[in-house]
Amino acid sequence: MPGSLTFMMRALRYRNYRLFFAGQVISLIGTWMTTTALSWLVYRLTGSALLLGAVAFASQLPAFILAPVAGVFVDRGNRHHIMVATQIASMIESFALAALTLTHQITIPWLLFLTAVQGLINAFDMSARQAFVVELIENKEDLSNAIALNSSMFNLARLIGPSVGGVLIAAVGEGWCFMIDGISYAAVIAALLAMKLVPRRVIETKKDALGQVREGWFYVVGSVPLRSIIGLVALISLVGLPYTVLMPIFAGTVLNGGPHTLGFLMAASGAGALMSALWLASRRSVLGLGRIIALSSGAFGMGLIAFSFSRTLWLSMILIMAAGAAFMLQMASSNTILQTIVDDDKRGRVMSLYIMAFMGSTPFGCLIAGSLSETIGAPRTLMLGGFCCILGSLWFHRRLPAIRAAVRPIYRKLGILPQVAAGLETASELMGPQPRADCS
Repeated sequence: MPGSLTFMMRALRYRNYRLFFAGQVISLIGTWMTTTALSWLVYRLTGSALLLGAVAFASQLPAFILAPVAGVFVDRGNRHHIMVATQIASMIESFALAALTLTHQITIPWLLFLTAVQGLINAFDMSARQAFVVELIENKEDLSNAIALNSSMFNLARLIGPSVGGVLIAAVGEGWCFMIDGISYAAVIAALLAMKLVPRRVIETKKDALGQVREGWFYVVGSVPLRSIIGLVALISLVGLPYTVLMPIFAGTVLNGGPHTLGFLMAASGAGALMSALWLASRRSVLGLGRIIALSSGAFGMGLIAFSFSRTLWLSMILIMAAGAAFMLQMASSNTILQTIVDDDKRGRVMSLYIMAFMGSTPFGCLIAGSLSETIGAPRTLMLGGFCCILGSLWFHRRLPAIRAAVRPIYRKLGILPQVAAGLETASELMGPQPRADCS
């Protein structure tokens, strides 16, 4: 029944999704260890907030530039094969980073280069990943649950990875975190190779790649829900998400801690996000997610503002946990609505624009946050970002009536919003209490 553990995990009844889920959990723990180790390594080598922002910029700029092209590639190609290729490439990049660090040859130019390479890989990997999940779920009614479980998986790794990474950094250094990350990719590669997939039917088109990019762009711009959701994601990623790049500053300077402190803060943020993702997995419908997007964006901003005032670790962990929970609600709800309403033949391109808004805006935000931190300090920078998130929340809230009007016919067509017809009463009895008619 809704709310039970079985209901929350219902997407795991599909074999291919189970393999994907298990492989990704292992691999993502390694990825979060690398994220923690990388930020601490830059801070240890330079002590500069500006260079923290620069490395983050280099890692995410390729997603901004290449995401539209990657989306066309994903729509035209075999998403499964693309995923295997990107995971192998990521494994090689992690081993290179580990080798340079363990031999004490790592420098900021090397870090900028290798993180840019990973960003190039991610431009294709994330577009393929977002679109590929849909192919693993046979009953599309379970798609929202699969997306929520993806978020749970990501944040379970985000909870474990930084904690383990913080301990390893203090004990044996950053290089072993990169080495373990490289090894962890074997799990997801093995899972992908073990899948049994029905070949996806690709619709033939006479348009060239540029024409398909243009088609995807106008498809998003012409849709009130798509452009509003992606626009808010871009804003939050620009002004709010760069809080992650400032965490070493808060851990080392504001809270007078070390790598353990950084690990605790990142794990606390992941714990909050995991709770939000599990709550989303327990929901039976996408109905009402539009209001959640608006409220969680404002709550994220308020969490960042409150965190910027804290000078004690336990309070900072509580506040960053709340901010992490709100951020996950906003991003996962946005992802779920997009995946639900988009046409499948344009899914890769739409999700690439979502990734462009998410990953593409963040590097510019990281540069801005790093520069501002050098001038006005990390706490005031975070406070300013939180205030902008609240303004974005208010803007999106004003757009909700138009978004609901646009998605209501799509939800009816998909059977998510019951038609006022002869079978409605019977359906209501079978499904339990009807949700409120909030369509977004």
